Amino acid sequence: MTESLRPLSRPRLYEQVVARLREYVEHEDLHAGDNLPPERELAERLGVSRTSVRQAIVALEVQGLVEVRHGGGTYLLRDRLDAESLETMIDRRRRLPDVLDARDALETKLAALAAERRTGKDLKEIDAALTAMAGAVERGELGVAEDKRFHAAVTTAAHSPLLAAFMGEIAVPIAESRAESLRQPGRPALSLAQHRDIAAAIHAGDQEAAARAMHHHVATVGDVKLLDWRDEETD
Repeated sequence: MTESLRPLSRPRLYEQVVARLREYVEHEDLHAGDNLPPERELAERLGVSRTSVRQAIVALEVQGLVEVRHGGGTYLLRDRLDAESLETMIDRRRRLPDVLDARDALETKLAALAAERRTGKDLKEIDAALTAMAGAVERGELGVAEDKRFHAAVTTAAHSPLLAAFMGEIAVPIAESRAESLRQPGRPALSLAQHRDIAAAIHAGDQEAAARAMHHHVATVGDVKLLDWRDEETD
């Protein structure tokens, strides 16, 4: 059988709920900080079970689009519910643990080498990246580009062309893990504090402290809702 005649897939019910919620947010001109109707009301108005509504809300929460406050409702974290496909989420969840293992192995070593080999120019770029990240956090942004700049500065400061090449090979999945982490509620400010710890150890030339701080940071990057999420219809 050719690939073109593969079985057709039907949209899952809660994917349809997500689509309707996206339309609702646009039609009602809702913005970040506004809340959605209660689950019971959504289920009644959409003619679906509360389970389907809850699955849709959880999928949106995993993507950093809404925040569920226990006893307080569901609030928008973005102006639009531009949710990605569930297949994309499932694929990213499956490869994220391997990406985190690779980041821990590479970046922990790079941080230690940076503490040993950094130059004055390297330290200036690390500090500039921190300043840019602090500005992004103050503006309420995720600081994805600034986070990338900091890690690039640490990689440069390690002066290890081969390790830098390895980092380049996995740049795309690293970017995915970075975005996944930074869209967790409260994560940008926490990430900034951890990056400052890494930078302080590199400034001090303390290899063990730099490696320890980077290891701790990568562990935090892996503390994301996506890894606890399960698509009950496929898992």
